[in-house]
Formats: sequence, structure tokens, C-alpha cells
Amino acid sequence: MIELNGIEKIYLSKTRDVHAIGNISTIINEGEFVSIVGPSGCGKSTLLHIIAGFDEPTAGRVKVAGKTVNPGTVPSALGYIFQKDTVLPWRSVRDNISLGLQYRSTPRADIDNKVAALLKLGNLQGFEDTFPHQLSGGMRRRVALLMTLACEPKLLLLDEPFGALDTHTRTLLHKELISIWRQMRQTIILVTHDLDEAVTLSDRIIVLSRPPSRILLDQHVSIPHPRDVFSVRDTPEFAEHFRTIWKVLGQEFRDAQQPADLVGGLH
Repeated sequence: MIELNGIEKIYLSKTRDVHAIGNISTIINEGEFVSIVGPSGCGKSTLLHIIAGFDEPTAGRVKVAGKTVNPGTVPSALGYIFQKDTVLPWRSVRDNISLGLQYRSTPRADIDNKVAALLKLGNLQGFEDTFPHQLSGGMRRRVALLMTLACEPKLLLLDEPFGALDTHTRTLLHKELISIWRQMRQTIILVTHDLDEAVTLSDRIIVLSRPPSRILLDQHVSIPHPRDVFSVRDTPEFAEHFRTIWKVLGQEFRDAQQPADLVGGLH
């Protein structure tokens, strides 16, 4: 369980303080898949950094599995996938995936078995000895995901991991992510600008306001699992969730008198 209690974040400067996160409190239950959406600059990634212990809130407290998260102390069993590619170019697919296990001094036989299982899970059999520059963008993102999964995180934080991919590749990775989540049942928090992506993948969608951000909507997604990522967008339930979220965000954009930058059915 993840508990956010009164989280605020203010960036101090000589000219003007920036109040990025206003006051956010919520609970994310174990095994949930939660997406966070909102206008650019509303603190979505900052909130993820605070949960991970990379950044310190100005006020409030985060608890993961009952333990308070302190800055610089990353919660155990946490995996984080960044916006930018973190696959190491000088290591093969096999060696990238096994990196965390090697740092843990895992026995060689156990590493080999684990990597083989992950390659199968990510549909990358036959690419074990391939280097990142020989892979497509989608395959590199799969390698990054498998690198993170190798150490079996119970909490997986995803910071717009698919934003740079084309629609077809992104949809294929959505399918694989749902399959992996249903098998491993991690708690997943996804930051995204793509409403289609959020509704397709999530159990819940948290909508943040413009800064100083607060929760405008905490929407349960009633579409049952397993979901077919190729056909779910055609369902009435998908359309209804999309409309509900976009209505809230659209009003937020109008109030701010700024253009909508959210994609997903709009790009």
C-alpha cells in the first residue's frame, strides 16, 4: 500500500517561488494499476520522484508498505522506468537484463534461468546477444522494462515510458505490460499524457489540476480484465471514461486559458 498524506512541493528561487504540488492525499492499494494525468507542469513526475525517494516534499509524508519514505532512501523492491532510454549501449540484451541481478551477486545459474524466463515474457527470445543499437525503439523499451522486472519489484513506477513510440509499437507494449502485470501483480503507477493509454491500462486514473496541483478526479475504471488493447477502445465503457476525464481536464484548460497538450485520440 502507498499512502500520500498532504504532499506539497514548493521550488524556492531568488526571484519567485514555484508552488508545484498543492496538497495531495490518496491511498494506492497493493496490486493496483493507477495512472496519473494532468496538464504539463502540474507535478506528475515530481510526485513520482517523491514516492520513489528521489525528491523531498516540502510538506507531507509518503509511506510505502507502512514505512515512511525519506529522500535518498529508495523503498526496497521498487522499480523505476524513466522517460529517457536507460539501456546500456555497450551491453547485450542478456547483459542489460541481468545487470541488477549481477549487482546482487545472484548465482550464475539463477541469473541464466531468470533471464531466459524474462526473454520469453518479453517476446525477445533469439535477441539475447543483440546490442541496443541493433534494436527498434519498441524492443529497447521492452529491454528496459525487463531490466526493471529482473529484480522482482513490488512497486513499479513508470514515467511516460512509451511517449516517444509510434502508435502501433506503443499498443503492442501496452499488451505486453498488461500481460506482465496480470502475471506478476505489482503495484504500478504510470505518469502519462495519453488518455487512451490511461483508460486502456488502468484500474484507477487520478487527474491533477494545474499548479499548485490537487486531485480533481479519482476515477475507477470499470472495464474488466483481461482487456484486449486492440478492441477496448471501441467499447462504450472506454468512451464513457474518456469523456468523463476529458470533461474535467477540458475545463481545467479553459480556466487556465492554455491549449490542451494531452494526446490519445486527439493527436
